[in-house]
Amino acid sequence: MDKDLSSQSNQMNRRDFVYKTVAAAGFALAVLPIAHSAIMTDTEGIEAKDVKIPVGKLKIPAYQAMPKGTGPFPVLMISHEIFGLHEFIRDLCRRFAKLGFFAIAPDLYYRQGDVTKIKEIPDIIAKVVSKVTNEQVNGDLDATVKYLGSTKRANLDKITMTGFCWGGKATWLYAAHNPKIKSAIAWYGPLVPGPQQGNQKAPQMPIDIAATLKVPVLGLYGGKDTYITKEHVEQMEEVLDKGSSGSKIILYPDADHGFFADYRPTYNKDASDDALKQMLDWIKSH
Repeated sequence: MDKDLSSQSNQMNRRDFVYKTVAAAGFALAVLPIAHSAIMTDTEGIEAKDVKIPVGKLKIPAYQAMPKGTGPFPVLMISHEIFGLHEFIRDLCRRFAKLGFFAIAPDLYYRQGDVTKIKEIPDIIAKVVSKVTNEQVNGDLDATVKYLGSTKRANLDKITMTGFCWGGKATWLYAAHNPKIKSAIAWYGPLVPGPQQGNQKAPQMPIDIAATLKVPVLGLYGGKDTYITKEHVEQMEEVLDKGSSGSKIILYPDADHGFFADYRPTYNKDASDDALKQMLDWIKSH
């Protein structure tokens, strides 16, 4: 019995060590444990750092990465997942910087709270995400564009927007808000309104702007996603067809929600590799 208790204690200590180590590395607590497939990108050949973006009287945190040199570099603005500005999003900035982009990801939850320290997804939604408005997000992204101009190293004539999960929805909506960006890529972001409670007004969703959209948006979605279903995608495609933006959606039949998130069990390398290629081709063609 003592031996069994000792073994259990050692296992708990190891789990606690891993938990604290990963948390210290910057991943959101709600996504633990981290999958072995998680990609870690170094800073060789690039510059990466935390910055502050002025938004009115506030300064919101952001993370940026770009190639070494004076530029100006094409811009990739990244809208984070529901898990906020955690290590995966920072790593994406470094990855895209190595591909030649000035990549920047603002903390779009800054006013409402730090979701990276919240362990349960329902709490993230109730305490933070539900209080973040589309108007706030668009305003913060506008401020990000202004900040990029102040750096003198960003090519404001070549701005692309991308986002993942919650940030995928934000990407569709920002593409409608700012017709000056060249293109956008939305990764498995919600498309249609969810169930509403009482007399609460439903917030604007991508399907609401699909017909009038001007910026070409590439949607990348998973066929096994039970949250954003194939039916939702078909509804969105039907409305997109009524417009003239040239937007399209690619559905990966064997991929689930979050298939590009290499730190999660839903990661699908085949779908991710193809989707990344589609994204880069989309940016190049626009």
